[in-house]
Amino acid sequence: MNKNTLIGFLLIGFVLIAYSYFTRPNPEEIAALNRYNDSIAAVNAQQQLDAQIANVQQLQSDTAHLEVLPDSLKETHLQNQYGDFFLAAKGEETFVTLENELLEVIISSKGGRVYSARLKEFTDKNNQILTLFNEDESGFGVTLITSNNRIINTKDFYFESIVENNKVTMRLNAGDLGSLDYIYTLEPDDYMLRFEVISKGLERVLLPSTNSIDILWQQKARQQEAGRSFENRYSRLNYKYTADGNVEQLSESREVSQRVDNKVRWIAFKNQYFSSVLIANDSFEDTKLTSKPFAEGKFIKDYSASVTVPFDVTGKETTLFHYYFGPNDYKLLRQYDRNRFKEQNLYLEKLVPLGWGLFRLVNKWIVIPVFNFWVALCGSIGIAIFLLTLTIKTILFPLSYKSFMSSAKMRVMRPQVEIITEKYPGQENAMVRQQKTMELYKQVGVNPMSGCLPMLLQMPFLFALFMFFPAAIQLRHESFLWASDLSTYDAILSWDTYVPLVTPYFGNHISLFCLLMVITQLISTKYNMDQTNTGQQQMPGMKVMMYIMPLFMLVILNQYPAGLNYYYFVSTLITVLQMVAFRYFVNEEKILAQLEANKKKPAKKKSGFMARLEEAQRQQQALAKQKAVQQHKTGKR
Repeated sequence: MNKNTLIGFLLIGFVLIAYSYFTRPNPEEIAALNRYNDSIAAVNAQQQLDAQIANVQQLQSDTAHLEVLPDSLKETHLQNQYGDFFLAAKGEETFVTLENELLEVIISSKGGRVYSARLKEFTDKNNQILTLFNEDESGFGVTLITSNNRIINTKDFYFESIVENNKVTMRLNAGDLGSLDYIYTLEPDDYMLRFEVISKGLERVLLPSTNSIDILWQQKARQQEAGRSFENRYSRLNYKYTADGNVEQLSESREVSQRVDNKVRWIAFKNQYFSSVLIANDSFEDTKLTSKPFAEGKFIKDYSASVTVPFDVTGKETTLFHYYFGPNDYKLLRQYDRNRFKEQNLYLEKLVPLGWGLFRLVNKWIVIPVFNFWVALCGSIGIAIFLLTLTIKTILFPLSYKSFMSSAKMRVMRPQVEIITEKYPGQENAMVRQQKTMELYKQVGVNPMSGCLPMLLQMPFLFALFMFFPAAIQLRHESFLWASDLSTYDAILSWDTYVPLVTPYFGNHISLFCLLMVITQLISTKYNMDQTNTGQQQMPGMKVMMYIMPLFMLVILNQYPAGLNYYYFVSTLITVLQMVAFRYFVNEEKILAQLEANKKKPAKKKSGFMARLEEAQRQQQALAKQKAVQQHKTGKR
């Protein structure tokens, strides 16, 4: 080997050594390569494990199929499927009870969820202690992502229970690395169950970027009342936005799923008189709600809510909720807003449907305080309804009297109106007849519209009470006279056969209070029509329509609570008695004399309304004459 060849090999060696030195991986790259090799080895091991499991007949990930595997293979499979939570995937379901004077809740170790809720002071339609849900009628699960990207759900695991007086901690252990704690606290004499979710060292177990958790809450609503169709109408999924006081609801009559874009403060799975409410201390996001009605059977609705809530994986912050398992009692729910959740504007009392706008205000500030006063004073719900009716009729008495006096004035003028009718007979003289009648009323100082305003002012009470009685839990299971339960219909006749167009709308029964109310309405209609006969011609069919309306109410109200029909019956009966008393005590001869005396007084300046009304009549009369002339000319041609 010559000198040049030797130098060439030395240079090549130097270049190779320098290249190897400067291109060698740094410590970070070496660690990444080691992790890659470990992951390849793990994948190969997993593939080998899957191949072994595939040879087991009907292999699944559940416990039943794991039982046929060897213990070592079973544990390896659970560890790969559930990560550090694999030990909690096996266990036996146990129960812990929290209770006070009002509420009993049972917590299950399987999933750490509320297994059952019972309200001690209430009974169901079978007179048993009222159970909101039990066993598999509800579900609750939190979805987590482990550090090795495994998706798990807490409903699949067995929690360890730690009991301390009125508090229960359900702990989902992740070996020695940490745990997920559900803490339930029930205070004395309370329908609220405090619920906390806390991470204990899970930052090494869960995905480090975890800042929220997904929750799926489900419940089947039992039929608690005797009237299924009516209870179904008032059983709804309600929810409240965080930003304002609006409480929304899903349709109660059909299956519906809805995604809510705005933040939600609470979600309520509601029956007619009871609710299960999940309240977030912060808010629910990415909310998806579902409500499905059942046509028959033990349940009336199937509710579910899928939500996302903030979660601190380090455990420094607690994710806090409150469950409300209790009655839809306006006074009670309002107390929670004023005390426990003061200045948080939860508006839980809006779970009680009292109507919108003016009707809700009438119920809130007049009907409910008066009703509660009479209930506290006399103790009997039936008597309290009667006294409530008397109170409202007393409040409205001036309006009723004014309406009667307006009708009386028009009634005493009937002979003079009939003279005008005879003088200007026929449809072609309708406008002239109406104009002359209005001139007569103007001379004597009678305003035909004065009787309408008092009636309109009474309408808010009519509709407010229509909303109040079906929502008043005080009526529930309270008897009066023949009605065993004022919160549902009082059937005196019932049948089982399904009758098309009858059963869906009228029901398979006849309610006695509703029937009495309709009979009283017919008497009131007859008496009122006789009293308000002013001698003017009425529209064809109007008289028949006045008698059809009470019969129509029989169809509408037959399935409504007996308490509502009882109120309408008493109210209508008092109205009839008022009209009879007015007729007996009011001297119509004096009214007529006063009206005749008004003719001699100087004419009063026309009000803007009367002037516009007369102008409209003149224009209509002119158009009618013009139309008659044109028809006459057309007939000659």
